[in-house]
Parts: sequence; structure tokens; C-alpha cells
Amino acid sequence: MTVDPPLLQVQALGKHFPVRGGFFRRITGWLKAVDDVSFEVKRGETFGLVGESGCGKSTLGRAILRLHEPTAGRVILDGTDITALDRSRLTAARRHMQIIFQDPYASLSPRRTVLQTLLEPMEIHRIGTPRSRREKVLELLDIVGMGPQVLHRYPHEFSGGQRQRIGIARALTLDPKFIVADEAVSALDVSVQSQVLNLIGRLQRELGISFLFISHDLAVVQHISHQVGVMYLGRLVEIAPAADLYRDPMHPYTRALLSAIPVPDPKRRRKRILLQGEVPSPLDPPSGCPFRTRCPEAMPICAERRPLLRPIHDGEAPHQVACHLH
Repeated sequence: MTVDPPLLQVQALGKHFPVRGGFFRRITGWLKAVDDVSFEVKRGETFGLVGESGCGKSTLGRAILRLHEPTAGRVILDGTDITALDRSRLTAARRHMQIIFQDPYASLSPRRTVLQTLLEPMEIHRIGTPRSRREKVLELLDIVGMGPQVLHRYPHEFSGGQRQRIGIARALTLDPKFIVADEAVSALDVSVQSQVLNLIGRLQRELGISFLFISHDLAVVQHISHQVGVMYLGRLVEIAPAADLYRDPMHPYTRALLSAIPVPDPKRRRKRILLQGEVPSPLDPPSGCPFRTRCPEAMPICAERRPLLRPIHDGEAPHQVACHLH
């Protein structure tokens, strides 16, 4: 049986920011926001990325799209090495990869109407005629549950949920294969969150788009993802199919995160795992395993050697974990 290759392959990707100091602003160190990250996203599936604030999730998403220029590694989208493209070829490749930003208000120009916002990507890439572009805009607004009456309105005239729908429509204008949804529902009310999540799920089923869904909310990620990656201090510490990860988390950090999810039943209580200490600085991470200073199960070897991300069992989507316990 022939297995389709993944749509997206991220191979040992890194993004390091220089830290400058002194009178002459010389480089005094490097902040490793993303360090040696590898994973795959299959066609028509969602890869959920979770972790605490500041762990490098958003930086990873932007480095994949080259909104941040990667320091190391490769990103291969549908057979094309995105990291090797020059500026002109990268502009053409951007048709196939888009982003939905966290803040639906800041990501929309306050001086542009909905019509102008949705026409712009097609005009930049010279797609279609003026008439066909306008028809595409009306089609997109219908897909995201908005009508033609909003065409000449500005972002400040909409609610947060409506603005996020406009952001989703803009991401769809060029018929992309892959979309990064960066905390796309975190700024929305719970009822609006469910509407936007259901919309993303429906778009995926109908259009076959692959998503990298970035969030700190593990309950949301469970609802929408096929695979989940857990990130800590710039590195992935566990990757697994969503059902496996939530049923049997292997990494102590993943177990601590899952223990914080509220249980919607007053008669049930989940034992909360409270992590001790503060998140280490990415400028000066601990030796060995970066999680060892907060890990309740740390061993001497954890200070000596960094654990590699390895599969625990074989399979089409193996459960991988970076921990000396396994």
C-alpha cells in the first residue's frame, strides 16, 4: 500500500535571536527561541502545538512561513524546500501557506474595508479578473458565515469573532494548502471560540487544508487536532496522535499540563500536578534536560545528557517522547 508523503516536513528547525549589550551593542549571546524542532503534518490534518507562554510556539509558526528567517534546519512544503527559496520564488510559494493571527483586530488594517482586505492578496498575486475576484470575495464571506452587507465596513465595526472570521476568509483567498493558526481563538469568548473552531473543522473537511494549530489551551487542541506536539523551552518534548496523548501522556511536563484541564463534572476531581520553580531562561538553559529543574521525577542522568525525541512504539503515527524515563 502506497503511503502519501506528508504535506509539511519540518527538519531540525532553529531560530536564534542575537542578544546585544555594551556601548557598541555587540552580540553577547543567543536566545534559542526554537531549537532543533522536527515534525510532520499530513495532508488534510491538523497538528496541534501546545506549551506555556514563551516556549517558542509562535516563533516556530512564523519561522515555518519564513516570517522569521530560520537560523537552521529545513521546511519542506509539498516537496518544495521553503528555506532554500529566494525572495521572488518565496513570494510565489506564499500562495500555498497562510497564517491566521492571534489578534483579529491588530491583524486587519483599520483603513481598509472588508472588500479591500480580501481583494489585496489576489491583486498582489495577479489572480483572476476584477469581476472574478469580487465573486471570490462574496464566496469566501459566505463560507465563513458573513454576507455581502459587510463588504464596505471597517474592522472597528465588527465584534472579535466577526473579525476573526474575516481573518480566516483572508487566509483562504489564495486557496492555500497549509495554514498556521496562531492562538486563533484565545482572544475570543467561549461561545465564539466554538463557532470559529467548528468553522475551521468544516473548512478542513471540505477543502482539505492542513493546519498547524498553536494554542496554550489543551482542551481546544484536543477538540481540533489529529496529532499534538508539546513544546518546552524551544524544543518538542512529546509528539503523539491526539487520542494517545490525552489518554496516556508520557512526559512529566505533558502530564502536568493535562492535569490543569478543568473537568466539567463537580463530582469528579483530577489530581493536579503542581510544578515547582520558574521556567528557566532560554538565554541560560539548564544542562541536560531543560525540564529537569521543575520535574518531580528528575534523575542524575537528566543533568548530564539531553534526552532525544524518540518513538516509544512503531506505527503510522508513532508516540515520540524526549525523556530518560522512557
